[in-house]
Amino acid sequence: MTNIYGIKNCDTMKKAMAWLTQNDIEFNFHDYRKDGLEKAFISQWVAEFGWEKILNKRGTTWRALDEETKSNMNDALAIEQALAQPAIIKRPLLIHDNKAALGFKAAEYQAIFN
Repeated sequence: MTNIYGIKNCDTMKKAMAWLTQNDIEFNFHDYRKDGLEKAFISQWVAEFGWEKILNKRGTTWRALDEETKSNMNDALAIEQALAQPAIIKRPLLIHDNKAALGFKAAEYQAIFN
């Protein structure tokens, strides 16, 4: 089964879910805001990808952080921020057959499902 994680009203999420639907791929959607976020889950992905890829540094949530928090960011602080403000997590996180993709690129999704 394919799982996709993110926030429902995100444009990138909408593109990713539309791609999955157009390609007849069944998926479960987990909304961080509605369904919550567990520390073990975000810790696993920070360990795999690194906090620099997990946190969306181009988004408004990152820009709203104070400079001290940004300059002192590390794995533990990133996990804390993600739990407190799930919108800071880059979206979507797709998991399929033990492969994970962060963000949405049609070519990357095509490679995962072929």
